[in-house]
Amino acid sequence: MKKILFLLIILSTILLGKDIKTNELLKNLNNPEWIIVDTRDSNEYNGWNLSNLKINGHIKGATDLSANWLKAKYLSSSNKEILKQRVLEKGIIPEKNIVLYGTSTEMKDVEKYLKENGVKNIYFYDFEKNKDYDRLPFETYENYEILVPATWVKNAMDKNEIKIFEVSWGSIKDAAVYLAGHIPGAPHINTDSIEPPPKWMLNTDENLIKFAEEMGISKNDRVVLYGENVMASYRLAIILKYLGVKDVRVLNGGLDAWKDMGYKTEMGIVKPTPIKDFGSKTPLNKSLIVNENGAKQVLKDNKNSKLLVDIRSYNERIGKESGYSYMDRKGRITGSVWGKSGTKSTTLEDYRNIDNTMRNGYEIISMWSGLGINTNKELTFFCGSGWRAAEVLFYSQVMGLKNNALYSNGWMEWSEDSSTNPIETGIEN
Repeated sequence: MKKILFLLIILSTILLGKDIKTNELLKNLNNPEWIIVDTRDSNEYNGWNLSNLKINGHIKGATDLSANWLKAKYLSSSNKEILKQRVLEKGIIPEKNIVLYGTSTEMKDVEKYLKENGVKNIYFYDFEKNKDYDRLPFETYENYEILVPATWVKNAMDKNEIKIFEVSWGSIKDAAVYLAGHIPGAPHINTDSIEPPPKWMLNTDENLIKFAEEMGISKNDRVVLYGENVMASYRLAIILKYLGVKDVRVLNGGLDAWKDMGYKTEMGIVKPTPIKDFGSKTPLNKSLIVNENGAKQVLKDNKNSKLLVDIRSYNERIGKESGYSYMDRKGRITGSVWGKSGTKSTTLEDYRNIDNTMRNGYEIISMWSGLGINTNKELTFFCGSGWRAAEVLFYSQVMGLKNNALYSNGWMEWSEDSSTNPIETGIEN
């Protein structure tokens, strides 16, 4: 009997992570042989306190591998490969000691995934078992509150504290996802209102303010944006910030995040309630969006305090493809710096987790550093027509980076006049 018991103890040690105490974790926080991993919802890593802890954010120096990413709905074949690569980049490898923290369910889900991928030296750090966890150093992103979890949205809606909108391209009759089920009470916003066809460049200041009034948005409102395609939400978020709306937030992970919580959606059309006065006749945050001349000024100061950062795919950058079916101009703005994005113009894998939440900000900054992008400089982001670049700009604001901006019309506008706007193609040195 003793032999069987001993074997069971040995077997459980092999199959399950071993518990670690606060003192031992403190001792190894700066040990490169130990990797601390937050397995909770990405929003908790960012800074939201969703577990009633004594302290917000993540353990200082910890990386993240949210159990939410392991849901079957997110594990397409391409996402599986992205996740495997990310795990390696985080230093979660068999040679290291891996400490997981979160709820027991989250830790076990992540442990199972890691063991299936060859990582065996796994420890558990449980807040419930270690009531002195507040002895550990914790940190948050400076402006984590502008990127909100679904639970916060639900509570704010119940208290009638926000105006919420679903954002996507196309008129309401073409908005199949919205009509099939949207967050209750959310009107639909067609992005054509902010960047009209056929060029899909930023609308005039006058028309943008008129649009805000038609949607019932004033400068004093707290607005939350979301969508199935999260990129559209960030595009509008930056424009509303540019106009001067006091409090603009985006639902981290979009409509899927709402559904993941089991919250209800509703069908049909919700009409906005227009207002007569936005509260200003001109944008109140003009420096947030620059025009073509502004982009040229950034390039003039490129070696000193400013950088023009290209948020497009590699093939767009080198001029192999335009990225858009309705535009065939190829190449890059001479003097700009590549900031990566994803594999095509409609994706942003380099800046997102596989559940479309914001990627770990420290990994974004590390990626930029490898590309020669110094975050002490003022960064002006551009892409084809502003969507990808707006999302990256918003993430930079979450991290607390100051004085960054958007060249909103980007490559669409710049490439129209190659006689005066310098353009390059080909592989860079």
